[in-house]
Amino acid sequence: MLIAGNWKMNGSLAKAADLAECLAQQRLNRIKSNVRVAVFPPAVHLPIVVHRLQQARIYVGAQDVSAHTDGAFTGELSASMLADVGCSMVLVGHSERRARLHESNREAANKYAAAQASGLTPVLCVGETLAERDAGHTSEVVEGQISAVAEQVGWENVCLGVIAYEPVWAIGTGITASPQQAQDVHAGIRQRLGDAGEQTYILYGGSVNAENAQALFAQEDVDGGLIGGAALQAAEFLRIIQLAEEA
Repeated sequence: MLIAGNWKMNGSLAKAADLAECLAQQRLNRIKSNVRVAVFPPAVHLPIVVHRLQQARIYVGAQDVSAHTDGAFTGELSASMLADVGCSMVLVGHSERRARLHESNREAANKYAAAQASGLTPVLCVGETLAERDAGHTSEVVEGQISAVAEQVGWENVCLGVIAYEPVWAIGTGITASPQQAQDVHAGIRQRLGDAGEQTYILYGGSVNAENAQALFAQEDVDGGLIGGAALQAAEFLRIIQLAEEA
């Protein structure tokens, strides 16, 4: 399994360093763990987090990436820049960026391609709004988000990345999709990916915590989680990792 923590826009440099140090110490004590772990801190905290985690077998990723390689794009960070400071992964198309910054499927696809071209593993975030679910359009929305990337990089390269299913109605709301709801969507994604997708990580995200993680991880096509708020609490995040180890 893969357990990833999205720290979003939270914390100071000191808090990021302390959290990374705590995770590193605990991870070193469980060096034989069969679960992969990744964290996605704010961009300004990336160097210190990379430094603290470099011996702990914890991947570090960025929360966003530019679709451009270089040039006059003030405030943007290219995939090669992220790789240069030690990132190995990057989130692409998170619903908060799609909704608040109007990031389109095409933009997400371009970022996905740029990440892979620089050797980063993109984590493609997909998911439907409550209105789309109520209208019965979940599968259509999710497949459209994934297909836009496939049109840009091909299905084989989609399968080489990570997909995180995060229903928009469950992110930061305290409402979690039921284990069966998550499994249904994950199974649909797996089927769409075909044989090459058998080894693709498909994560669930959306108010995952230590209380509901076990039931989610027990589902056949749930390969771990993209954790939000709970990832900022070392003890709870470590407990979620432990539950993944036991799944």
